[in-house]
Amino acid sequence: MFDYETLKIIWWLLVGVLLLGFAVMDGHDMGVGTLLPFVGRTDTERRVIINTVGPHWDGNQVWFITGGGAIFAAWPLVYATAFSGFYWAMLAVLWALFFRPVGFDYRSKIANPTWRRTWDWGLFIGGFVPPVIFGVAFGNLLQGVPFHFDDNLVSHYTGSFWQLLNPFALLAGVVSSAMITFHGANYLMHRTEGAIFERTRLWAMISGLVMVAAFLLAGVFVADLPGYVITSPVDPSALPNPLAKTVNVETGAWLNNFAAQPLLWAVPALGVLGGLAGVLLAMLRQTLAAFVASSLAMAGIIGTAGVALFPFVMPSSSAPASSLTVWDSVSSHLTLTLMFWATVIFMPLIIFYTGWAYKVMAGKVTERFIEANDKAAY
Repeated sequence: MFDYETLKIIWWLLVGVLLLGFAVMDGHDMGVGTLLPFVGRTDTERRVIINTVGPHWDGNQVWFITGGGAIFAAWPLVYATAFSGFYWAMLAVLWALFFRPVGFDYRSKIANPTWRRTWDWGLFIGGFVPPVIFGVAFGNLLQGVPFHFDDNLVSHYTGSFWQLLNPFALLAGVVSSAMITFHGANYLMHRTEGAIFERTRLWAMISGLVMVAAFLLAGVFVADLPGYVITSPVDPSALPNPLAKTVNVETGAWLNNFAAQPLLWAVPALGVLGGLAGVLLAMLRQTLAAFVASSLAMAGIIGTAGVALFPFVMPSSSAPASSLTVWDSVSSHLTLTLMFWATVIFMPLIIFYTGWAYKVMAGKVTERFIEANDKAAY
């Protein structure tokens, strides 16, 4: 039905949709976990906070799993290169995520203050660390990753874990962390009341402003960063071969797509305006609208990175010609076609049951609810 070139573009868009779905759905769970030790003052308040996301946080993990699976199947060279090059960073994400299932399930099993406080900080780690690392990873993508392919198309990563922690990447980590915290705060406001609501509202306004400021500052940095440009002819329908091109590195090249298509400036504008609108709506106590605004801000921020990088997916700083792009890092035509139809069938089902689950669990979580369901609630 679709030719190879079209499928390559479709899967670039679909991977972006899956990343955004993960950020919006699992992101607000992580944002709530990040806020847990600071917004909840008493054990009952912290149980209220946990129970706003406890029934559905694990269901939202489907976006994380599906996103990783899609990269593995659609962009196998990207998956292999990224997961080997960012090995220790990915392990840190997994170690942090381990705190979430055990924290949710075991935190309230024992009525011991030390036990419960320990798991509260475990849930904080599980919510705070992954967004920071994902932001750092995107910051490194925009600077180029030190890897190259040999003649057998085996990738070789020549960097180290500590090289990932450079100033721009850490700034990208701040953007990511503030974005997730802001989104989680808007969700938590929508599900709580009283003192928890008021404290969360303050955090929403602070994290939203930090997100916008850090995003704008990152844009200033990107304008002076070395970007990548393909200088050889490209056949989008050709079989993948990442070594069959030449690439130049030019300062400011990450803005080329915006210069070529000025309408694309609407994408970063959405990130800024969505963030500012979310802060204003939080001030006005319009919680659902604030949650929608922070979702749009996330779409703008993540979309800005995608538009700036296109057609690159994983640029190489040590061997620019080895950079992986939308055209030369993909699976076969048949694989992309089968995956496309699987997505057409299953993604609407995921969206349907997610919407149904949230409808069933709608409403405020209160201290009265926790006291009445002391043995059953998280």
